[in-house]
Amino acid sequence: MEIVILAVVIAVVAFLAICGLVITGRRKKTRESRAAATPAATTTAPPAEPQVGEDAETALEEPRRTIEEVGLPDTETAPAPAAPEIEIPEPSAGRLVRLRARLSRSQNSLGKGLLTLLSRERLDEETWEEIEDTLLTADVGVAPTQELVEALRERVRVLGTRTPEELRTLLREELLKLVGPDLDRTVHTETRGAVDRPGIVLVVGVNGTGKTTTTGKLGRVLVADGKSVVLGAADTFRAAAADQLQTWGERVGARTVRGPEGGDPASVAFEAVKEGTDASADVVLIDTAGRLHTKTGLMDELGKVKRVVEKHGPVDEVLLVLDATTGQNGLVQARVFAEVVDITGIVLTKLDGTAKGGIVVAVQRELGVPVKLVGLGEGADDLAPFEPAAFVDALIDGE
Repeated sequence: MEIVILAVVIAVVAFLAICGLVITGRRKKTRESRAAATPAATTTAPPAEPQVGEDAETALEEPRRTIEEVGLPDTETAPAPAAPEIEIPEPSAGRLVRLRARLSRSQNSLGKGLLTLLSRERLDEETWEEIEDTLLTADVGVAPTQELVEALRERVRVLGTRTPEELRTLLREELLKLVGPDLDRTVHTETRGAVDRPGIVLVVGVNGTGKTTTTGKLGRVLVADGKSVVLGAADTFRAAAADQLQTWGERVGARTVRGPEGGDPASVAFEAVKEGTDASADVVLIDTAGRLHTKTGLMDELGKVKRVVEKHGPVDEVLLVLDATTGQNGLVQARVFAEVVDITGIVLTKLDGTAKGGIVVAVQRELGVPVKLVGLGEGADDLAPFEPAAFVDALIDGE
C-alpha cells in the first residue's frame, strides 16, 4: 500500500515538472517574438567634452611653437593715446556786444514795456504805477524803482512833448545811471604788491547756480586774455565736480589740482595756490563747495578755505555766482555769503533765460559791489564781462 502511494506522488511531481518546462519555453518564445517585432530604441550619448594638451585624443596638426618663435606685439609701433586738443577761446573783449542779440531776446520785454507806457499821451498816476510794477516785476528792487520813477517823472515834465527817440534817450540815460557805469568791473587777477605768486580768485555760491561751470568758463576768459591758469577743485563734496572742472581745464591747457572725494577743501585750495606758485602761473581759480547757505557749519568751512589760502597771501578777488532767475531769493543768498567772505564781484548766470534783468541793479545795491561777469548761454564762450552800456542798449533797443 505504501509502495502504491509513493509511486503516485512521484508520478505527480514528474508531471508538474514537465508542465513547468513547457510553460517556460512558451514564455521565452513569446518574449523573443515581441522583441523582434519592436524596433530597438536609440540612445544619444552626451557629446564628448573638449580636451587639451596631453588629454586630447587627436593630436594637433600644427607643430608646437616656443614663446621665442611666437613673438610679442611691437610696443614701439603701438599708437599712443591722442592728447586732448587745446582750444583757443575767443577774446573776452566785446563779448557782451557780440551776444547782445541773445540778451535782448530775453530782456526786451522790460525796455519795450517801459517805452510803451512812457509813450502814452497822458501820463497819469495809474500809468506811473504801471511803470513801477514793470520795474518791480523785473526785480529792480523797491528803492531803485522809486529813484528811477522819480527821475523819469521830473525829466518827462521838463521835456514836455515826447517823441519816441527822445523817450528812448531819456530812458537809456536813467537806466544806465541806475546800473552804474562808473563802477570798477575789472576781475582783479594781479597780486597786490611785489609778491612772487599768482593772483588768487575764489569762486563761491550755492550749488545749482552754475558755479563750477562758471569757474571753468572764467578760466577760458583768462586764457583768452593771455594768462596762464591753474584750477583748484576745492568742491570736494559734490560728486564729479572735480572731473567737471578738470575737463574745462584740459580744453584750454590749464592744470587742475584736486583731492579725494569728501576730502578737506581748504587743503586742496592751499595746494592749488602752491602749485600755481611753483609753476609761475598768472592766476589760480578756486572752485569752492556750494552747499546750502542755511547750514552754518558749511559756511564756516568756506571761511576756513579763505583763511588757509591767505597763508600764501591776500585773496585778490572773491566772485559770488548767482542765478539770475532766482530773483529775490538770490539776494538772500548774497547776504549770507557776504557775511562769511568779503565779496568783491558778482557773476550773474542764466541772464539769457529771464526777462528780469533788473536783478543786476538790485544785487549791486544789496552788496555794494558790481556785477563783473554775466552768463548768457550754455556755450563755452558765453561768459562775458559785464558792460553797462551794452546791457542797457539790449534792454531798450532789442535785436
